[in-house]
Amino acid sequence: MTEPTVASAPLAAIILAAGKGTRMKSDLHKVLHPLAGRPMLMHLLDSLSDAGVARQVVVVGASGEQVEAAVADRGVAIAWQQEQLGTAHAALQARDALADFDGIAIVCFGDTPLLAAETVARLAARLQAEDAPAVAVLGFRPADPAAYGRVIAAADGTMERIVEYKDAAPEERAVTLCNSGVTAVRTSDLWRLLSAVGNANATGEYYLPDVVGLAIAEGRRAVVIETGADEVAGINSRAELAGVEAAWQAARRLRAMAEGATLIAPETVWFAHDTVIGRDVTIEPNVVFGPGVRVADGATIHGFSHIEGAEVGPHAEVGPYARLRPGAVLRAQSKVGNFVEIKKAVLGEGAKANHLTYLGDAEIGAGSNIGAGTITCNYDGYSKYRTVIGAGAFIGSNSALVAPVTIGDGAIVGAGSVVTSDVEADALALVRAERQTKPGWAARFRERAKALKARKAAR
Repeated sequence: MTEPTVASAPLAAIILAAGKGTRMKSDLHKVLHPLAGRPMLMHLLDSLSDAGVARQVVVVGASGEQVEAAVADRGVAIAWQQEQLGTAHAALQARDALADFDGIAIVCFGDTPLLAAETVARLAARLQAEDAPAVAVLGFRPADPAAYGRVIAAADGTMERIVEYKDAAPEERAVTLCNSGVTAVRTSDLWRLLSAVGNANATGEYYLPDVVGLAIAEGRRAVVIETGADEVAGINSRAELAGVEAAWQAARRLRAMAEGATLIAPETVWFAHDTVIGRDVTIEPNVVFGPGVRVADGATIHGFSHIEGAEVGPHAEVGPYARLRPGAVLRAQSKVGNFVEIKKAVLGEGAKANHLTYLGDAEIGAGSNIGAGTITCNYDGYSKYRTVIGAGAFIGSNSALVAPVTIGDGAIVGAGSVVTSDVEADALALVRAERQTKPGWAARFRERAKALKARKAAR
């Protein structure tokens, strides 16, 4: 991302997240619902930090303790709006948290996760332009303006007023520039303007956009800058969340291809917020990346694979139908094939696990081969244990390696073995019961079984 131009005045953010989010029909707070594998609020907080915002205050109400717990390690202040009296009243609740702050406050909403750092910096910079406006508002032009508040402004962005749709005249409703609600005000003006907002309206609430009219009434200027509608899309329902997710994924797929990856069927690939994809990576259809994945140059991810918390090395190969869980590391030119699951295990350079295998809490040496149906038995019901397989080792099909156990370099484990103790380097381990053959036993068994069944049927 291009480094945003940070305004010279200190920046603070007031994030409004006190709404009940009833349309989500969820016990989870609305702003904690995940977008690209991460709570939407965290996307916004990161963008604000990238824009140079030094102080962040989240205003909460219903289920606010969930938000408070989610941001506990981020140095974010929490302000409570005990009564839901409108957006101006909500922003005013941050006054105590910012009592010692002198700078620019960006008021925004916790359910608009795509607000970009560059836009925040641009809005703050506009407030510090030579014409010294008192308020700067972020506007947008949606495909369907619907019931959004309209921004009535001159061609240079000087605002005359913001009018709510229900109060707008027909000519005002024809205006396509809408109010996103994202607002920049100096704290030296903000608390006074918020305190002056009234509630003489149809809902009896105190509305943040009213600070525009109050500033203009004082003889000050209010200005608007524009951004794209997708950036300020608010999320109030699961359907809207799915729509924003789809837009985010579409943009991320385009970025991956622009950076040198091949996506065979882009619309079927799903990325997480932090997925890192190298050059000349090929991703086949129906691949899902969870958080914490890095894929190095030249790797191939075959179809129907699920990868989370894993590292895929240069020219490694995954799938199809593979699952890499957190802690999985594939070194260069290693291969994980169909129906293989790896968790907290390192597959060494050039090593292969081609079929129907589970490798957990393990280290697999370079050039080793893991036969079909092999499992590392890493859990005894109470604790996890580690398996180490040396370089160049060969594990025969349908083997169970009962951890803790070490298979030495170059060792061979015969098919069907249950290995419970270490195998030295270059040794052959065969752990099987002695074969017993009883001629005619199967035929006699079938005869007895048929006779017994016939007697039961005759009763």
